[in-house]
Amino acid sequence: MKQMMQWVLAATLVCGANMLTSCENDDNYIVPTPDEPVVLNCEKPDYLKEGDKVALISPSYFTPMENVEKTADILRGWGLEPVIGPNVGKVVDGKYAGTVAERVSDIRWALSDPDIKAIICNRGGYGTIQLIDQLTLADLKASPKWLVGFSDISTLHGLLTRAGVMSIHGTMSSFLAKGGTDETSTLMRDLLLGKVPRYELPAHKQSITGTATGTLVGGNICTFAPNLGTQADATMGKDLILFVEEVEESMHNIDRQMHILQMNGVLERCRGIILGEFTDCGKEFTYESVEAMLHEMLKDYEIPVLCGFPAGHGDVNLPLVMGASVTIDVRADGATLQFNIDGEQQQVNTADITVPTTPAAVRMRLAGKME
Repeated sequence: MKQMMQWVLAATLVCGANMLTSCENDDNYIVPTPDEPVVLNCEKPDYLKEGDKVALISPSYFTPMENVEKTADILRGWGLEPVIGPNVGKVVDGKYAGTVAERVSDIRWALSDPDIKAIICNRGGYGTIQLIDQLTLADLKASPKWLVGFSDISTLHGLLTRAGVMSIHGTMSSFLAKGGTDETSTLMRDLLLGKVPRYELPAHKQSITGTATGTLVGGNICTFAPNLGTQADATMGKDLILFVEEVEESMHNIDRQMHILQMNGVLERCRGIILGEFTDCGKEFTYESVEAMLHEMLKDYEIPVLCGFPAGHGDVNLPLVMGASVTIDVRADGATLQFNIDGEQQQVNTADITVPTTPAAVRMRLAGKME
């Protein structure tokens, strides 16, 4: 009995030490990744035409039906036919837009209906990580169609990129419902209809000059970084242009997520990086900004870093084609971002875009960061 008690005590001490080490060294979180990068070769879905059906679904948090109906009216005004998902409007556990099964069911419904040509997500928040193992890449590839969303929808962008289908990081019903006439909304509409933006951006003092071409991946970093090693992990690819944005997060948590990417070899696979909006993020360090902090981390990689791209949770959220080949040219006097896909080219000078300011509390609620 005495010997058995000694074994139990020893096992308890080892387990306790391992747990303590794990908690104290959370920056050492390394996910096993393939020896060879995944090949990303994405197909562009067909652009929309007048009369096409567009599904409105809620894969994450719920959206008030009033916003969904307003978005449906806006789509009708664009000459499109909105179709609201069967489970949209449901609320589970006070936040989710239905059970996991119901949210997956709406995604499968929208993908499998041949008359539906595009999918717009109603809201982000949280919940798409629960869907990763419920969907197959074959399901997503079977009928390529545009999916639009951002924030928590970054998980779905990763899944689609891994499946070989381009998608649009862009505005959703919770923002479209404001009117749909701002340039964030109209540029997303134009992209769906075949007008491809070519962005011209002003100079940013934290940018790093250079030119690079690669596959655009990423999104909201606290959404896609936890997906490392899963089938939603598009950062497993090579020759990446990594896009990163965040809202209402501390500097140290953004630094943590970037180090997780670094330790898993993601930054080594990048040909360039685009830093989007870091809306209402912390300032607990003495860095001037999140961009300044990341500049210090990225400057030795000898790749271009385009800072200040207006996409994410800010008042301007310009559409990006995830999974597409893109070229960034970062210069001392400004930068360009070009999508290497077919379509009518549309020049967009981001410095000319202005919109009314959204209260911080509204942005935080839509992002699921506060009640």
